[in-house]
Amino acid sequence: MSIFDRISYASSDLAIDLGTANTVVYVRNRGVVIAEPSVVALQTIQGVHSVLAVGDDAKLMMGRTPENIRTVRPLRSGVISDIDVAEQMLKHFIRKAQEQRGRMRGSPEIIVCVPSGSTSVERRAIRDAASNAGARKVWLIEETMAAAIGADLPVTHPIGSMVVDIGGGTTEVGVIATGGISMSMSVRVGGDRMDDAIASYVRRTHNLLIGEATAERVKLQLGAAQLSEGPVPTTIVKGRDLVRGVPLEITISQAEIVEALAEPVGQIVAAVRSALENTPPEIAADIIDGGIIMTGGGALLANLDRLIASETGLPVKVADNPLDCVALGAGHVLEDSSYRGVLHAT
Repeated sequence: MSIFDRISYASSDLAIDLGTANTVVYVRNRGVVIAEPSVVALQTIQGVHSVLAVGDDAKLMMGRTPENIRTVRPLRSGVISDIDVAEQMLKHFIRKAQEQRGRMRGSPEIIVCVPSGSTSVERRAIRDAASNAGARKVWLIEETMAAAIGADLPVTHPIGSMVVDIGGGTTEVGVIATGGISMSMSVRVGGDRMDDAIASYVRRTHNLLIGEATAERVKLQLGAAQLSEGPVPTTIVKGRDLVRGVPLEITISQAEIVEALAEPVGQIVAAVRSALENTPPEIAADIIDGGIIMTGGGALLANLDRLIASETGLPVKVADNPLDCVALGAGHVLEDSSYRGVLHAT
């Protein structure tokens, strides 16, 4: 009996956007119930490792732990880098989703979103992690397809659409028509690379060492692909002075952050242009009318849509609820059998 035919038993079935930065869990017939950082805090006591915290609680500990506690991000560049920790994280999120729903029958069937550029080995790691976390059956769906469905694009119709999904580890560019991906590109540039670029810039220009959490905060406050008109905002950044070795705070402007992000932003724009150059002409004609849809947390970077529009000459729109768009699309597939052709059995 398939995932689509077991409606009465499927209340525990899940769709999971297993992201480098955040994991979003969708429960059938209920919607998104969990959206938390993909972070696990591990405690070591007498050589034995145990999970201390997962998600929001674990992220608060990043950079602030004693020697016997470490925080781990089990995904890098959109794929699993530590399968054991990824399993523990998935078990936590699955259990939490089921607890919110109340008592459920059996193990869930799970749809997991994967980067279009992931290898068979990387996909097997994702499948194994989900299976070991308690899934009865695991299905995979490309992130660009899930994002397009979540953005309410006509993916099953003979109309071409372009989606740019900018996540924490990767940027996925997909051209979709008639229920399939006509062309896709995956570049390992996303929110994490932007954080690294900010930290490197601050270290290089101000001799100040800052942590991941601080770099992310600066990105959220001042991050932009290009400057807007009007006063240039600033913020205070605190870290360790590399010259004197003491704590120090400086003031940094948005103009500096735009400069810091120039390289990763340029790579995203180059990926979009490359995808357009390889798009079939009839679909390209549809994209002129429908424009480019941006999803993912990176889509919220100020003025990135304007920059892509100016570089491509096409209309660019940020999807409604871009952070949850991929999980919402996978959830629609979970609930609507007309989308069954976009899934891959493992």
